[in-house]
Amino acid sequence: MSRTLASYRRITVKIGSATLVDRASGVRREWLASLVADIAALAERGVEIMVVSSGAIALGRTILGLTAKSLRLEESQAAAAVGQIALATAWSDALARHGLKSGQILLTLGDTEERRRYLNARATISTMLGLKVVPVINENDTVATTEIRYGDNDRLAARVATMAGSDLLVLLSDIDGLYTAPPARDPDARFIPVVEAITPAIEAMAGGAASELSRGGMRTKIDAGKIATTAGAAMIIAQGARLNPLAAIDAGERHTWFAPAARPVKGFKTWIAGNLEPAGRLTVDAGAVGALKSGKSLLAAGVRNVEGNFSRGDTVAIIGPDGGEVARGLVAYDAADAVRIAGRKSTEIEAVLGYQARAAMVHRDDLAMSREAG
Repeated sequence: MSRTLASYRRITVKIGSATLVDRASGVRREWLASLVADIAALAERGVEIMVVSSGAIALGRTILGLTAKSLRLEESQAAAAVGQIALATAWSDALARHGLKSGQILLTLGDTEERRRYLNARATISTMLGLKVVPVINENDTVATTEIRYGDNDRLAARVATMAGSDLLVLLSDIDGLYTAPPARDPDARFIPVVEAITPAIEAMAGGAASELSRGGMRTKIDAGKIATTAGAAMIIAQGARLNPLAAIDAGERHTWFAPAARPVKGFKTWIAGNLEPAGRLTVDAGAVGALKSGKSLLAAGVRNVEGNFSRGDTVAIIGPDGGEVARGLVAYDAADAVRIAGRKSTEIEAVLGYQARAAMVHRDDLAMSREAG
């Protein structure tokens, strides 16, 4: 935890809307200039920085004079289209003052959940970093609808961080870290400076969004932490509203540090583990859990229940007898066939399905253990 930010090789920094945008005046330019000064100082010391920046809709609302608290989908998308230009310009201008080049990347949920698009996005980010360009990334709110969107930039930032191989994810927000309960509602809530592992007890501490402009909350930050730490990245949640927020972290200002997994998931399995929307769930028995922990594949015999309408090759969550998630993996069967062979021995599968099929429901090469289970 004592590491300075400059000791990391590659950092993804996420900025929330409420931190970057003032509803009345637009971009908080003095604050943005101070953050970019921090970024420039880290870049000077050889750290590669990626920015995941919220604020397009909030800024577009200000520019368009849309005052209603709840916007229709098409109004939000129009606001995003207008705000994204202003947001990208603000970032470009601020970074250019320090001699830094920037480039904009807009992503949807599908861009990181579908394997080929994930690899394309990763290649683009890698090339930009190699060219000393600071990627400024946001969700593509102009086209994303409820069923194909992240809905928050915390989890998007975690996916970007793992996609690009960051070793640190910094979430700058309107709260200075994790508490045992939402501090706005519980005066006895205790601050937690270090989280060694994201357990069910840690997840239970999460609350809702803290401000009107925030679409996430501590819940989404914990979700982001699970994605990032499982892939081997540390994560920091820190107060972003003050000037020079990254320098403040190094100066010892309060924040919560999440430890990376001792045995991180790497490569192809990073993509599997970080999948946000599993297509189904396989509930397994204790014997199957033990087999998975020892590095074996999931056989049909250990599956007790099948949920979801998935197809072969989709990501499914594997659930233990206690209801906790044990792993995620690419399933070898369509849902209908998985239901038919659940609980069956491998020698019985051909007779049940009428064709010769794989013995494993999820092969170990296509499986990533959850951090708590691993």
